[in-house]
Amino acid sequence: MKLIIRVSLVLCFICFVFYGEGKEKQEALKITDIELGYPVPAIPFYHFKANLELAEASIIEVEVAINGKPIRFVNLYRGDVVEDESKPAMTHRPPSGYALSQDNTSYKTPLITGWLKWQPGEEYKIEITVRLKESAKQSENDQFVSVVATLTAPEGVHVYDTSWLSYKSVVLSETAGIRRQNEPVEVLLPFYPDEANDLKREIRVVAVDVNDFSLKEVPCQVFDIQKYTNEDDLAPIEDGQPQRHIPLWMPTVTCKLAFLADVAPKSSQVYLIYYNNDKAMAKTWQTDLRVQGELPGLNIDNKYFSAVLHPNSGHLDQLTLKTKPDSPLFHRMETNGAIHWNPGVYVPPRAWTHTADWKHDQNMHSISGPVLATSEVWGSLREMPEVDASVRYDFYPGVPYFISTSNMRINETVQTIALRNAEIVFKRELMTHAAWYDVIRDEVITYDVANMADLTDLKMEADVPWITFYNKETGIGFAGIQLEYANASLESRSRLLNPYFYITGGPWIYWARALSLSFLSSNMQQVIPAMQGSMFTEKWAYLVYETNGDIPYQKVLDWKERLTNPLRVQLVEEVDERVSKTLIEIFMDEGKSGWEERDTGKH
Repeated sequence: MKLIIRVSLVLCFICFVFYGEGKEKQEALKITDIELGYPVPAIPFYHFKANLELAEASIIEVEVAINGKPIRFVNLYRGDVVEDESKPAMTHRPPSGYALSQDNTSYKTPLITGWLKWQPGEEYKIEITVRLKESAKQSENDQFVSVVATLTAPEGVHVYDTSWLSYKSVVLSETAGIRRQNEPVEVLLPFYPDEANDLKREIRVVAVDVNDFSLKEVPCQVFDIQKYTNEDDLAPIEDGQPQRHIPLWMPTVTCKLAFLADVAPKSSQVYLIYYNNDKAMAKTWQTDLRVQGELPGLNIDNKYFSAVLHPNSGHLDQLTLKTKPDSPLFHRMETNGAIHWNPGVYVPPRAWTHTADWKHDQNMHSISGPVLATSEVWGSLREMPEVDASVRYDFYPGVPYFISTSNMRINETVQTIALRNAEIVFKRELMTHAAWYDVIRDEVITYDVANMADLTDLKMEADVPWITFYNKETGIGFAGIQLEYANASLESRSRLLNPYFYITGGPWIYWARALSLSFLSSNMQQVIPAMQGSMFTEKWAYLVYETNGDIPYQKVLDWKERLTNPLRVQLVEEVDERVSKTLIEIFMDEGKSGWEERDTGKH
């Protein structure tokens, strides 16, 4: 449903044309249509939209003033270019574009849109000024024509509380044909310091209904606030140059925002993020996400499962499906006993070391809130100062999975027999079967691991999209869905010996990534250097579920489709009035910028 606000409208079609020499004559600039609109994916903010008609085609620049105040966010389109309003916009010219580009496009019936935070019953005098030019560059012979329209917004329209002075827009797009409900979304937001008084207290997230444009607040959480308050002193860039008048940067506050979103299949949805209200009261959202305990041994609950992190290392130690409270998943058969072990390396004669072997000698950080609970641990591997690693868990309300991100960095070359990551270990008796998608055979492999001979390896490709253990008797499954995986090296080529993924069994059953694992090769005592500057990272969704139906891992397939096709996020912000109208860039060497004497010709 498309809802456009029709308003009372007064137009003045007589415009004045001003020449560089001060001459005047009358010229017609017409507004053929003008509307006030609600946020839609293509224009995700309260706005006006105007179709113009020039007396004759011309190269132009357009400026707009609302009630006498110039506005900075104005987009100019050719009248024959039409965007689907239900999808995010493809074209937009930011302030740097106005400052640097030379637009030789000839316009006859241009369309303009502008950011206008209209309020019900308020009157708006919109003055549109068009600069007519003979070429892309400005000259003293340019002409100016303008037209004024007065619009009155209708009464009784619901908009958000005017105590919040500012807002940003986020457009979420669903691409997999799956209905998303309470989907966790994370976005990075920048602010000027004077409008970011207390972001945790002030920010509100509001969904815009696609049918009637009503507003609904949704649970949100602000975290990871970073402040850069240094101001540019406007000193000359080099000795002998004049003092600068335009700052190269502005002090900025950034934060991460998590919220829960609903998006229909194959559609886009607008969310408005309101801020800048120093009198806002703190708001507490209630969800099923709970965190108890102290780092590193946190207990995390949601409606689907309870997770216990190891009291020494902060790694996953026990997981219980709420529908199967008498059948927790655990390991506790070897050394640290955690479920999640890696990253890890083996550099003999030093002991094999894993991140799960940390004993309060790592850095620790946690986040707790209604939308996101995070546990992060990082530092040098135990007894291995040459190697740094980190493990982060992200938990959410209302979903049967959590996200694990692990990283490993080689600071100094080490001679390894094992270099591994993504290891998940359970007590052998807790699992009867394994399943995974085999890309080479192009089929799902199901394997009876309960009757597998000890120390038999089941190999698969390093980029296996998903893998699961499950127990046919208890009906419990645990799956890994691979979201990201990358190996890189700064100072040299990556040196990985036959990387692969594998399952093996003993008193335990586990899967792991062999980044470079001569320990399980034919020549198990050969050493492979892990080179200085090498970096390894991966991100998994770990899912606990009940098996049912003819395909015991069907829920893994369903969640794999959803998690590997996340909502697409586009942030749209108003152009602040303090943004400069020209731009300075600092180049490493002297030379042409590419814009000199540019002439593309009219088109």
